[in-house]
Amino acid sequence: MKALVIGSGAREHALTAALSADPGVTSVHAAPGNPGIAAEAETHPVDVSSPVAVADLAVALSADLVVIGPEAPLVAGAADAVRDRGLVCFGPSAAAARLEGSKAFAKQVMAAAGVPTADSAVCVGKEEAAAALDRFGPPYVVKDDGLAAGKGVVVTDDREDALTHAAACERAVVEEYLSGPEVSLFAVCDGETALPLAAAQDFKRLGDDDRGPNTGGMGAYSPLPWVPATLTDDVFESVVAPTLAEMRRRGTPFTGLLYVGLALTPGGPRVVEFNARFGDPETQVVLPRLRTPLGGLLHAGAIGGLAGAGPLEWSPDAAVTVVLAAPGYPGAPRTGGELLGVAAAAAVPGARVLHAGTTQGDDGSLRSAGGRVLSVVGRGADLAAARATAYDAIGRITLDGGQFRADIAAHAAGDAPVAP
Repeated sequence: MKALVIGSGAREHALTAALSADPGVTSVHAAPGNPGIAAEAETHPVDVSSPVAVADLAVALSADLVVIGPEAPLVAGAADAVRDRGLVCFGPSAAAARLEGSKAFAKQVMAAAGVPTADSAVCVGKEEAAAALDRFGPPYVVKDDGLAAGKGVVVTDDREDALTHAAACERAVVEEYLSGPEVSLFAVCDGETALPLAAAQDFKRLGDDDRGPNTGGMGAYSPLPWVPATLTDDVFESVVAPTLAEMRRRGTPFTGLLYVGLALTPGGPRVVEFNARFGDPETQVVLPRLRTPLGGLLHAGAIGGLAGAGPLEWSPDAAVTVVLAAPGYPGAPRTGGELLGVAAAAAVPGARVLHAGTTQGDDGSLRSAGGRVLSVVGRGADLAAARATAYDAIGRITLDGGQFRADIAAHAAGDAPVAP
């Protein structure tokens, strides 16, 4: 099987690595990729915002499986374009990807399916937003209805900050605050059947102790020793199954990866958000623990064959990933800084460096080229060991002004169920 991964982040690097380890995958290609991915797969230039360009590349490569990583090309219809050319693609149609592309649409689907989630109001303009903020009260939760690279959410006790964010959105979703730890759960879906991947927890705030602005994610870990043993079954029954049924009822079956972001409230799990693709940085800690070959699993999902796929196999090991971000991230990241010590970090036993915003300089040096520069993944027999490995490795990398959190998985490693 020849696999093609679309995207250039750490998530795509993790997907490329997992596909390369599948004995059923003969070659892995990536587009556009990054310097880290290029060391493991053949990379190709492509405009990921163009569904036609993505499909043309897939046809030119005669790809047996196309995996589209980022949300923007999915929402734009890249999976449709690939399938229209007769190729197998793991990723939802543009119509189904609206579960991520529009938070208002996702709320409509959840309401129709009876999925537990936060009460909310869709607002256009400052007056509607002000009324919704007063209705729900603090902490105020305001979400940009459209895609915002994981940074379109403001959670604050400051009403003016909340109102300013809502006014800056073409359309905003204002909702009640859900208390309780947050959990990320992935479901591999073929439109009818879904199989769960291991749960993970990510850290959205920039700084330690969950301070600072929201980001695309500064780290994650898996497994979650403190969640109820029945969590996955409960969420599949109350969230995943009814959501897939509602999407089928609408004539837009969901085929691909459904990301369910949950808050474990005192009243039970409630959905914070849906994504229509593998989460980042959670993918970096989930896939290294998956023993079931990834290529065969995603191919089965893409062609409607999950019913015969059977239960997935998992390593008992733990994984922790820590994100190194550029100075100025998430506001106005300063790029171009030289990265030193990456090879030394990758040489730490149990560690892996996954590239995201990196580029090769004219002099051959490795330099930052984005807000989140790379992820360092540590594996170990338990979370404490995995965490120690991740921080040992990232401590060997230098980037002038670079930022990373020092507390990823700290509470969980000490068996304290405290959420980011």
